[in-house]
Amino acid sequence: MIASEEQVTLELYDRWAESYPPVPHNPLMRAEQEAMRRLWPAMIGRRVLDLACGSGRYARLLAEEGATVLALDRSWQMLRQVRDATAVRGSMLALPFGGGSFEAVVCGLAVGHAPDLEAWMREVARVLAPGGMLVYSDFHPRAAAAGHVRRFRDSQGGLHSVPHHLHDVEAHRRAAAAAGLTIEAMDEVRVGIDLREAFPGSAGFYRRWHGLPVVLAIRAVNRCWH
Repeated sequence: MIASEEQVTLELYDRWAESYPPVPHNPLMRAEQEAMRRLWPAMIGRRVLDLACGSGRYARLLAEEGATVLALDRSWQMLRQVRDATAVRGSMLALPFGGGSFEAVVCGLAVGHAPDLEAWMREVARVLAPGGMLVYSDFHPRAAAAGHVRRFRDSQGGLHSVPHHLHDVEAHRRAAAAAGLTIEAMDEVRVGIDLREAFPGSAGFYRRWHGLPVVLAIRAVNRCWH
């Protein structure tokens, strides 16, 4: 039997979990986190969902800011690292929560695993309370079009590519509108401008790709009051 894309992705994240720390562990993730934090509101006292939480890097930050956090992921191996949050195993495409359960949803670098962006956005909107906010990021479609892919090395040194769906900026706008969400802000992480941290080989990388947006971060609000 041929494994589904969802099953392949889950198996890859289970394999990655052993070497995936609950902090941003490379320059791109640190730049992405800075962009996300520029967009999210004060979290103190809010009930927040860290969606597709991985090892819980955002759950930790949200708890530090005074939020009550639920952290959801498909991978139990990733969830084992989550601290300062209630860990829940589940799919980001079929959330096991009632409507209006959260005042904010945070999702870092995971929406590319959704084959249907509008279905994903509708499900997030369903669990957002009126006035609630979604802050999320994705690998930028221009970077993907330029040939950049998401890869990792496992603890044995094996190199793996993670399946990723390309959603362009207009697709994000359409999906938000269809779900009843209003996009308030977008931010891009650009090579050599927002992403500037040195790493082995970075000089050549920054010369070649200067100005290329590699991450897209978005803040949207649920304006539906009924």
